[in-house]
Formats: sequence, C-alpha cells, structure tokens
Amino acid sequence: MQRRHLLSAAIGLSLIGTGAFAQATPPTLQVWKDPNCGCCNDWVALLRADGFQVQVLDSGNTAVRQRLGLPAKYGSCHTGLVGGYVIEGHVAPGEIRRLLAEKPAAIGLAVPGMPVGSPGMDGPEYGTRRDAYDVLLVQRDGTSSVFQHHAGNAASGFKRTAGEAAGALPMAEAEVRKVDAGAGKITLKHGDIKNLDMPPMTMVFQVKDPALLGKVKAGDKVRFTADKLNGAYTVMSIEAAP
Repeated sequence: MQRRHLLSAAIGLSLIGTGAFAQATPPTLQVWKDPNCGCCNDWVALLRADGFQVQVLDSGNTAVRQRLGLPAKYGSCHTGLVGGYVIEGHVAPGEIRRLLAEKPAAIGLAVPGMPVGSPGMDGPEYGTRRDAYDVLLVQRDGTSSVFQHHAGNAASGFKRTAGEAAGALPMAEAEVRKVDAGAGKITLKHGDIKNLDMPPMTMVFQVKDPALLGKVKAGDKVRFTADKLNGAYTVMSIEAAP
C-alpha cells in the first residue's frame, strides 16, 4: 500500500512538472515579415531571447493580416500568429505570454505603426526617445481596448509643421538598398520621415505606383515621400537626390 501511494505521488509530481513546463513554454510563433526589415529582425531576436520558438516566413505581412481578419488600421511591419491569436507589430514578449495565459475571446494584440521604444524599436540609434503607445486587444468585431499602456518620455515624437498637419507630405532622404519590382517593394535606408513619426532606419516599403521602381536602383541616393495606405508603409513619390 505504501509503495502504491509513493508511486501515485511520483506520477502526480511528474504531471505537475509537465504542466508547469507547458505553461512556461509558449507554442511556436509564426511571423510574416520582409527579410530586409531591420526592426522586424530585432523583434524576432528579442522573442527568441525570451524563450519563444519563432518560425520566420520571409514574405509580406499585408495579405496575411487580411487573411487572419485583423483590420488594416491596426497594421504594422510584421504579423505573427501564436496559439490562435494574431500578434501585430512590436508587442512585448511578456504581453504575448499574458495573452496566452488569460485566453480572451479576441483576434489578438496589435501595436499599430512602429513606435520608438517598443521592443525591436529601442536600439541605440534612437537615443533616449521613447514614444507613448498602447498595446491594443482587438476584438472579433474589429473594436479594440487598451491591453497595456506605455507612457513614453518627454522627448518622444517629432514636431510637425503646419504644412504637414494640413496633409502635405515632407520629403525624406534615403539610400536605396534593394528594388523588388516583382513584389512592388523597395528597401530604403532613410532619414527621419516626420509625417509618419519614423526615425532613421532601414525599412521595406510598398510603392503606390510600380513604375516608380524603374527610376531607381540599389545604391542610388534619393528623396522620397511616404505615407501609410491600407495598413502598409508606402512610397508615394521618389526622385534622385540633388
């Protein structure tokens, strides 16, 4: 009888240990992103350092986001899927773990845009700037609520000019790193894009008119305008730098 009791206790402890391990180890997270997006790569590296198993799919995330049912207004530069939940943009590992533990009836989490100071957007090149932003819990009807707020600091953001506020797009300077005419994309190592509150980085953009890609090649110095269209960062115009 005593031996049977000890055996049962051992089995129970084994099951408890297995359950605790399963809870601590999240399921594999799939990520759709462009291979040339530096901040996406930094975000994936942070997730892996936190213990996530990440499967990277080097393809655009716009179509995947639409297929998974996340409205374009919540769009960012990469889209993930883990445990049946969509993870859009620079969401912190701890916030993903909390989502998986709480299991709300929702599409998932989103950090629209690319706020500086969010995971993967917090490198030394951004200095002390930390934008205030919200991690949103997106409901199945497309509405959202604040899942986690990040306060940022007083140095956050750019100051827009009156012309920018009225809708005029400012020119930004860049070096062309890659032209992908087949996908309608261009990779730019660019300076500040003030209308998007985007600091200097290397970023993959869609182009509004594919004909624009015939004007440039890798290595060119250019001036361009960009905006966010249907959840995707998009080059609106581009020309050779003077």
